[in-house]
Amino acid sequence: MPDYVPTGEAARALGMHIRSLQRWVRANDIEPHAMTAGGHARWDVERLRLELIEVAKRRRGR
Repeated sequence: MPDYVPTGEAARALGMHIRSLQRWVRANDIEPHAMTAGGHARWDVERLRLELIEVAKRRRGR
């Protein structure tokens, strides 16, 4: 089972600003991998890294 981390930790691990990650979620480009009972997003960093690469490719029209 992967380790799920909060949004801020995932953003830091990927070298991006937390608001950038939150913006991609609001735009429905990506979805959190898990949610806490309190409604907070949790992420598998390696899976997120791959998903963001795919989103970037789609946005560039590849």
